[in-house]
Amino acid sequence: MLDGKKTLFSGMQATGQLTLGNYLGALKNWVHLSDEYQCFFSVVDLHSITVRQNPTELRQRARNLLALYIAAGLDPEKNCIYYQSHVSGHAELSWILSCYTYMGELSRMTQFKDKAAKHADNINAGLFTYPVLMAADILLYQTDVVPVGDDQRQHLELTRDIALRFNHIYGDVFTIPEAYYGKSGARIMSLQDASKKMSKSDENPNASIYLLDAPEVIMRKFKRAVTDSDTKIIYTEQKPEIKNLLDIYMATTGIGEQEAVASFEGKGYAKLKEEVGEAVVACLEPIQKRHSDLIKNKDYLDGVIKSNAEKANYYAAKTLRKVQKKVGFPVRVR
Repeated sequence: MLDGKKTLFSGMQATGQLTLGNYLGALKNWVHLSDEYQCFFSVVDLHSITVRQNPTELRQRARNLLALYIAAGLDPEKNCIYYQSHVSGHAELSWILSCYTYMGELSRMTQFKDKAAKHADNINAGLFTYPVLMAADILLYQTDVVPVGDDQRQHLELTRDIALRFNHIYGDVFTIPEAYYGKSGARIMSLQDASKKMSKSDENPNASIYLLDAPEVIMRKFKRAVTDSDTKIIYTEQKPEIKNLLDIYMATTGIGEQEAVASFEGKGYAKLKEEVGEAVVACLEPIQKRHSDLIKNKDYLDGVIKSNAEKANYYAAKTLRKVQKKVGFPVRVR
C-alpha cells in the first residue's frame, strides 16, 4: 500500500496499434481506477520481444502507446506511467522468481500453447517463461489488485502461487495480489467476425478500429462492417453483429440499451453503421488531438518518461533489496 492507497498494476504490449476495444475494454476503465488506487501503468516492451520485432517500429510504438495512456486521461503526475525496459528490476526479479517456478506450471499455461502454435518457427525460452516475467511485473510493486480479463486469470493465479511459495520459505516478502473484477469495460468484437474480439493482431484491416485512425477511415470501416441478412435492429445474442454495433454505440455515447435501440427504430443497417461510426469519431477526436500534441512536444514527453522511470525504479528497488537479502545475495556496498 502506497500513500494510503492500495496499489494497482496493469500494462499493455507495445505491439500493433491500440484498438477501440483496448480503449473501451481497459484503458478507459484505468482512468476511473486511477482515482481510487496508487497505479503503475507500464508499456510492457520486454514482453513484446518474445515475437521478433522491427527495432525502429517497436521504439515508435512504445512511445505512441505511452502517449496514448496520457491522451486517454491518465495523469502522469498522479500515476506512474513508464517503460518496462527502463526498470531493470523487472528482469532481475523475473530471474529470481523463475527459480521458484516449476516447469509443469509453465507448461500448463494455455497462452504458451496458443502462441507456440502461432509462432512455430520461434518457440523461444522467453515465450515459455513469459508468465514469470508477468509475475515479476506485479510483485515488484507490492501490487494489491490487478485488472484481469479472461485470458489473464491463469497468469494471475500462477503469480499468486509463486508469491505464496516464496513467502512460505522466506516470510512476509510479497503482497499477494487479488484480481480486480470491478465494473467491466465494453467487450468489443471484430467488425468482420463478431465471434472474435477486436484485436491489434487481426490481419484484416477492416476488422478493427485503431485509436489513431483518421475519421474517414473509421467511417469506411463501419460501412464495411459485416451484418446479418435480417433488417431488425435489436439487442440480442442471436444477432451478434448488430449487438456489437450497439455495444460500441452505447460505450461511446454513454446511453443505455433501451434508449439506444429506440433511437434506431425504423432505421436500416446503413444508418446504424453511419451513426455508430460518427459516435466513435466524436469519442476519439479529443484523444487523437491530445496524442498529436504530446508527440509534437518532445521535451514534455521525454520529461514524463524520465521522471516516471525514476519513480518506478525507486519502488522496484525497495522490493528487490528485500528479495535479494532473503535469498542470500551479498549486500551491495553503496
